[in-house]
Amino acid sequence: MVQTGAAPTPKGRIVNKAQLIDAVAMKLDISRRSAGDTVDAVLDGITGAIISGDKVSLTGFGTFETTRRAARTARNPRTGEAVAVPAATVPKFRPGQALKDEVNTTGSRKRATAKKTAAKKTAAKKTTVKAAAKKATPAKTAAARPATKAAAKKTTVKAAAKKAPATKAPAKKAVAKTAAKKTVAKATARPAAKKTAAKAPATKAVAKKTTAKKTAAKKTTARKR
Repeated sequence: MVQTGAAPTPKGRIVNKAQLIDAVAMKLDISRRSAGDTVDAVLDGITGAIISGDKVSLTGFGTFETTRRAARTARNPRTGEAVAVPAATVPKFRPGQALKDEVNTTGSRKRATAKKTAAKKTAAKKTTVKAAAKKATPAKTAAARPATKAAAKKTTVKAAAKKAPATKAPAKKAVAKTAAKKTVAKATARPAAKKTAAKAPATKAVAKKTTAKKTAAKKTTARKR
């Protein structure tokens, strides 16, 4: 397996010639220069063979060969104009059955492991989110309880304030009425007492006058005799 540090593509990483040389040097435990010479020799041999019209068949890996492509008319994808493509000889690679099987098995394994790791990550995220939600809900309820208690206290205070004036106001009115009645009774009682006090000396004076008249009559009768 080639270990690379190249940028990833939608299908994987791009392995260039330098990275292939590093992989060969690591695999064979040789210097990078020797690995580079080996890779160049293999590529030059394949290229020379297919240029001369030969096939290079690597058992289990694939076959390198050339094919003849006839002249054709293509379309420019930008402008849509017709473009004449001349006949040409093009290289072609046909993968072997062993390479296909290896790619399919390892690819399926990698996809399965990738799916498992992704599923584990999503499950871990869900559990963390649920745990965070559970931790957050008690705090919310604890914060909501004092608010409800304060609201209940406010409602009780308001209800008591509404009830208190209704009960106290009639009591105050009754007290005021009784006080007014007492003051009226006192006011009416004082003039009556004054009148009786005024009448009492008058009666006494009249009684004194009558007694004086009686004594004077007795004296006059005594003198006449």
